[in-house]
Amino acid sequence: MTNSATHININRLMDWIENDSARVGGLDRGGICRLALTDEDKTIRDLFIQWMEDIHLKVRVDDFGNMYGRLEGTDPEAAPVVIGSHLDTQPEGGRYDGILGVLSGLEVLYTLRENNITPTRSIELICFTNEEGARFAPPILGAGGLANVFSKDFVYSRTDKDGKSFIDELKRIDYQGKEENRIQHMHSFIELHIEQGPVLEQKGLDIGVVTGIQGMNWLEVTVKGEADHAGPTPMNMRKDPMMASAAMMTEVRSMVVNHDDEATVTVGQFGLQPGSINCVPGEVTFTVDIRHSSDTQRESLVEQAKKIIKTIADQQHVTCEIHPIWETPSSHFSKHLTDQLSEAANQLGYSYQEMISGAGHDAKYINEMAPTAMIFVPSANGKSHCQEEFTDKSFIEKGANVLLNTVQQLTENRESIQ
Repeated sequence: MTNSATHININRLMDWIENDSARVGGLDRGGICRLALTDEDKTIRDLFIQWMEDIHLKVRVDDFGNMYGRLEGTDPEAAPVVIGSHLDTQPEGGRYDGILGVLSGLEVLYTLRENNITPTRSIELICFTNEEGARFAPPILGAGGLANVFSKDFVYSRTDKDGKSFIDELKRIDYQGKEENRIQHMHSFIELHIEQGPVLEQKGLDIGVVTGIQGMNWLEVTVKGEADHAGPTPMNMRKDPMMASAAMMTEVRSMVVNHDDEATVTVGQFGLQPGSINCVPGEVTFTVDIRHSSDTQRESLVEQAKKIIKTIADQQHVTCEIHPIWETPSSHFSKHLTDQLSEAANQLGYSYQEMISGAGHDAKYINEMAPTAMIFVPSANGKSHCQEEFTDKSFIEKGANVLLNTVQQLTENRESIQ
């Protein structure tokens, strides 16, 4: 590469994000509903392929539906620098989650083409399938299949709430590619993403250099007592699983809050039976999500939570069962890459800090295949996975410029990195 470009075309990028992408599955309050392998997903995939072909990228699709656009370098045998994210959304998702990473990656390649820049290493842009997991659980299926975290049989057999399978829907929208199209070797992987939290905005920072992703445990807790009439049953004679569950959730939260400033716990689902206003419930079910970047500390928090739940159940004369739903370890990204991202932000005059991601991303599983890092840009009011999700144009431009400059540096690095 004999010359370099330092700035992307922010107006073109925002047009893709705010106009083209936002119209596919657009909702009344500005969000998007574009679940994986739906008709809306097919529409945005077709458009994405058109954009890649417009600048003569080599386009292919693998057997998980992951989509690739390759800008050939002068050394096509060298492992490529890889960028990307996802285009699927939550049922009431925003315009930026995942979409920013894919379309900023596309803008990086457009910028290089326009400036007649041919990199030494090839650059591959990937749009991963079903990152959100909103239709087919668990999340991050496309990247997970690629990294052999999930088998092909497992991915293909996932079903949505209507019983439709991943493989049938992949075929229906005509995006089942070939296994031979999977990327095999990568020099490095960088994913640009919105923060989905309030830290960067509250600190007045432009860029987050992401050093890793928290590990997490999901538990389902079922608490059983005795259903009774709300009037005649004295308070001291009740075996009320609702009150026991409330105490469990409160005590687990206090334990996590007192542990350190990073650990989080969330009760995201809650249900009770029979669910009548004048009945003492007989059964309550709730979920617990615990996260931390240290696997040792996370595992300790989970064990403490289980102990608290069982102790309160005994004290309140109810029974409880705790079932693990999902566990994933923490990920730690390449220091070489995070240092390079920090250097790029510094050279461009952007404020930044290193940080841990509390959310899962495609980068989590691609980290199993190649040195990986992420760039975060601020989320307004910390909101994401909702129609109110927003990131200011100025931050998007800065994040994309950090991506552009880092990718250019990596493509000229002839050595492997850790």
